[in-house]
Amino acid sequence: MDGLATPVQYLKGVGPARAAELGRLGIATIGDLIRHLPRRYEDRSCLKPIASIVPDAVETVQGRVLAVEELRPRGRSLVRVAISDGTAVLFGVWFNQPYIQHHFRPGQQVIFSGKVERRFGRLQMNAPEHEIADGSDHLHAGRIVPVYPTTGRLHPRHLRALIKAAVDGYADLVPEVLPGAVRRGLGLMSAAQAWRAIHFPSDEAELEAARRRLAFEELFVIQLGLGLLHQHVRRRETGYRHAPDGELARRFMDSLPFRLTPAQERVVREIKADMESPYPMNRLVQGDVGSGKTIVAALALVKAVESGWQGALMAPTEILAEQHYIRLRRLLAPLGVGVALLTGGQGREEREAALFGLSAGHLRVAVGTHALIQEHVRFQNLSLVITDEQHRFGVRQRAALAAKGLQREVEKGRRAGAVPDVLVMTATPIPRTLALTVFGDLDVSVIDALPPGRQPVITCLVSERERGRVYAFVRDQVRAGRQAYVVCPLVEESDAVSARAATEWAARLARALPDLRVGLLHGRLKPAEKEAVMAAFQAGEIQVLVATTVVEVGVDVPNATVMVIEGADRFGLAQLHQLRGRVGRGEHPSWCFLVADPANDEARQRLAVMTRTGDGFTIAEEDLALRGPGELFGTRQHGLPDFLVAHPIRDLPLLETARREARALLERDPLLAAPEHAELRRAVQEKFRGRLGHILVG
Repeated sequence: MDGLATPVQYLKGVGPARAAELGRLGIATIGDLIRHLPRRYEDRSCLKPIASIVPDAVETVQGRVLAVEELRPRGRSLVRVAISDGTAVLFGVWFNQPYIQHHFRPGQQVIFSGKVERRFGRLQMNAPEHEIADGSDHLHAGRIVPVYPTTGRLHPRHLRALIKAAVDGYADLVPEVLPGAVRRGLGLMSAAQAWRAIHFPSDEAELEAARRRLAFEELFVIQLGLGLLHQHVRRRETGYRHAPDGELARRFMDSLPFRLTPAQERVVREIKADMESPYPMNRLVQGDVGSGKTIVAALALVKAVESGWQGALMAPTEILAEQHYIRLRRLLAPLGVGVALLTGGQGREEREAALFGLSAGHLRVAVGTHALIQEHVRFQNLSLVITDEQHRFGVRQRAALAAKGLQREVEKGRRAGAVPDVLVMTATPIPRTLALTVFGDLDVSVIDALPPGRQPVITCLVSERERGRVYAFVRDQVRAGRQAYVVCPLVEESDAVSARAATEWAARLARALPDLRVGLLHGRLKPAEKEAVMAAFQAGEIQVLVATTVVEVGVDVPNATVMVIEGADRFGLAQLHQLRGRVGRGEHPSWCFLVADPANDEARQRLAVMTRTGDGFTIAEEDLALRGPGELFGTRQHGLPDFLVAHPIRDLPLLETARREARALLERDPLLAAPEHAELRRAVQEKFRGRLGHILVG
């Protein structure tokens, strides 16, 4: 068998049954066993005198075995081992493990580690981890001990011993992927040293050195892969070279009832430069709630249309797609630009008309959900692809929409022509750590200033028993000429259940506030119905709008000054921030009331963050810290691996170092073709699961 690829069954001490248990942990080979990292470590190296150990604490002691006995109270086996270090006596106790008595004999020096109890006036440990203190390298006590994820049938002690055998026998076979100059320049240990020390460190310093080495390698390999993707677009692919702005762009700008902010103007310049270049654009636009990303997207779409081509905007939900469609149609229809909507829930006649218009080229802009990337959707000449709320899409989904721009050429049997420009947007500010990691293949633009007149929103957490005071405040605001949103508690089951809940909330509020005009908005309404409700709210005909999270993004009513979020503890931080962003858009002071009685610490922390700050980037960092990168963005959906060792928050300096070193290496060896980079090249391919095959040929 080939080293690390050897089936784990052939490791001494495994066998078929234990191999099956390891398989439940995703461990099939010896290499997998070495990569099965501890979830935590216990420092059992600090030996205390037995007389000074404390009940209910986890302690480690060393002593001489005084006696070993097996008792059988009520027919059960109880093994008791008494040890002493001259200061006091401690008993190790094992129930229903009669074989354990054969591990000890009087006179031996042993190490016990476990939780201390005082029973019948005696100190004891129940089933302590133990080692014979014979001067050999201890594994389970008397050291920093790794604690691994395991299964119920695979005892932690056995798993630890198997991993020690794998590390001792095979760590030297782990390929060294880091270039020698990089490793020496950063003072990193070798791969073999790092894998030994990450499992069985001699002290805290060695553990941190091993973690730093392996984390750097992980980040370095990811940055190389992202760099390869980025340079491939820049150097190898032909883009649509869009024309400079003309009459259509001028008419669009003249139609806007406001001026762009300096931040918007800067980002628009960056996008225009990309679109007018011969290379495909690959740009991420991020900004806080209300920073004006929709107008920036509309300008890019106008540029595509004026150049004689088509543009598409993909949103993750039908609700958001419909909102974009309504807004873009209002902006573009006066210019004579046809906009199509494609979602899974629309009627057949409407859908077929949209499909025909896009294929024939009569409709120049498409807005939709994942329905846009279905096989039967055809564009005449798609040159611009925009995805909104990009963290909900994966790399493959974004690429599938971009591929629509090449579809005609492929179907005609010709080589693929120009690659569409790609613009991805988020209304959730992305922490710099994840922007560098997950979207390192994109150029990044930040709309870092809000339009003039945006008001800070006063955010208050109120308990459900104080709800009456909140709605009395809503009535006062409406009497003063303002408007309010009420967002229903989040219901997960289905759109139908959410719609029913919203309907019930609206009826309850209509009874509680009979003097106010209450409206209702939810995802089950048809697009025309939603548009009518929003038009009535914007006109002031509806004073209190009861809604589901349909109002999360894309709703702009400057006269609305109150946002009430019922069951606020059920929402994530990013969603709460988006909802709060619906108010504070006019000249009047605004409030957001989080109505909740949080039941756990995480929910309380989330709501505390909301009351503490209104800055979206701060909230994004807090969200990342609370939920972790996997939950916030889900690296799998982006085609990237999960992090094994590296941590995107704690390792930001290491990430930036890895990014710098990766860029420097790609300057010297753009395709990692040098013989000394063969292992590194292989590691990048494996990390990206073959996504770089079209770039790293050979």
